[in-house]
Amino acid sequence: MDIAFWNQRYAVADHVYGEEPNAFVAQVASQIPAGPVLCLAEGEGRNAVYLAQLGHPITAVDQSEVGLAKARRLAGRRGVEIETIVADLARYAIEPDAWAGIVATFAHLPPPLRGEVHRAVAAGLRPGGVFVLEAYTPAQLAFDTGGPKAPELLMTLDALRGELPGLDLVIAREVERDVVEGPGHTGRGAVVQILARRNPT
Repeated sequence: MDIAFWNQRYAVADHVYGEEPNAFVAQVASQIPAGPVLCLAEGEGRNAVYLAQLGHPITAVDQSEVGLAKARRLAGRRGVEIETIVADLARYAIEPDAWAGIVATFAHLPPPLRGEVHRAVAAGLRPGGVFVLEAYTPAQLAFDTGGPKAPELLMTLDALRGELPGLDLVIAREVERDVVEGPGHTGRGAVVQILARRNPT
């Protein structure tokens, strides 16, 4: 799933994963403190635009320039502005102590890189800042309703606990839910959900 893959996937008129925010992001958005939010692997911008509408300054990072162009157009239609950065997460440096919130939904990375990114996420939050994550678990392979087919790219709660040093896991659960997010994610899904807060002191 390299840059060419994602640029081709997003090169359609409709939003592959819908224009509305991820349901878990919308559920916990009120727990993100005021301030800048970083959206990782943000694709076509649905979470970034939603959080911008709530008043957060937004930086959206994705390796697909096609996806981020759609994100900017969606922001324009919704009357908000977002900053977009075309970058591979393997080479994007998350600024330490900078973010009121960091959001990553269905950002399925190889385990070594995922661990590096999540440790950088933990360091990137301001005191009191929160990290919001939803991703598919290995149980998703039985549903075949979206997500990668390689088991090593799927996430478990146990693995995530070890990748987020210094964060208080306010919500940490593996659940099944109906995912209705455009044609790319529609149907019953097995997901892990994290809301993690950096200690405010």
